[in-house]
Parts: sequence; C-alpha cells; structure tokens
Amino acid sequence: MMKFIFIFMLAILLIPTNAVALDEGYTILPGDVLQVSVWKELDMDREIVILPDGSFSFPLIGTINAKGKTPVELQEVILDKLKYLIPEAAVTVVVKAPLGHKVSVIGEVQTPGDVLLASSTTVTQALSQAGGFTPYADTDDIIIVRKNKDGEKEKIEFSFSDLSKGKNLDHDIDLVPGDIVIVPASGLF
Repeated sequence: MMKFIFIFMLAILLIPTNAVALDEGYTILPGDVLQVSVWKELDMDREIVILPDGSFSFPLIGTINAKGKTPVELQEVILDKLKYLIPEAAVTVVVKAPLGHKVSVIGEVQTPGDVLLASSTTVTQALSQAGGFTPYADTDDIIIVRKNKDGEKEKIEFSFSDLSKGKNLDHDIDLVPGDIVIVPASGLF
C-alpha cells in the first residue's frame, strides 16, 4: 500500500505545473507545445513543439502525426508504439501551451494581434482580450474570416452594437483556430 501511495505522489509531482486547462474535445494543432513523459524513463521525457505539418519526432519511435488528435489519443498512439520496446510503459501527454490555437484580431481594437484559445472563446471575448474598441471602430460591421473544410475563406458578419443592446445573442459565435476578426474604421462623414 505504501508503495502505491509513493508512486501516486510521485506521479502528481511529475505533472507540469504550467499545464493549461483545456476543453475535453481539444485537438492538437501545429505550434502547440506538449510535454510527453514516459514513466520510469526519464531520458524519454520531452517538451515537444508540433511542426507545421502536424508531426513531431520521439525517441525510439520516430515521426508521429499529432494534428487533429486529442492529448489522450496521442498518448495511446505513443503507448502502442512503445509497448513492444518498453512493455510496462505508461505515457502522459500534457498540453503546456496551446500556441497553435489562436485567432487574429485586427483593425480598430486597442491591442491588435493574436488571441490564444485555451478554451471556447466567443467573438466578444476575443474583442475583450484585444483591449476593446478604439474610438474610431465601426462596431456594426465586424467581419470574421474563416476557412471552411474545403480551404476556402468565408465571411461571417457580426454586429457588436446589436449584441450590446441584447439583440441577436446567438450571433456571438465560438471562434475556431485560424479565424481572423476584423474591426473596420467607421466613416467620419
């Protein structure tokens, strides 16, 4: 019993303290930073950045495609490839930084740039993270540019003015990685 308690406490101590709390359906994308640990194999513990093609290299098993997998699915893939080499392996995959999960907010906001999506984030939340609007923002004609499944860009119109008046609350959609939120300048005349 004491051995079990010691192993459990050791496992808790090995979990990275800067891990990010993520949604259950979180999928790994290029740019994400992962911590991969193999129990009792300290030489195999790695901090990994997912490459632009969605892959990474891991000792003893080579290149693995992680794009679109959840951390649990990736854990199972690594464990499956290691089980013949290390029969009692226990693998842990933790997302340290969801750097591949970001949207861009540009135009008439206080702090234009990228916003990380650690959990589901709506248009209004992203605008808030960008510091809100400048005095010159046209809050009626905000546009979200999104790539669809075919790789084509589509335009989604968003009116913050309506939302702030309690209208069209269902238009405050969840953003997806790669979205671009554009806040245009209002016409002066």
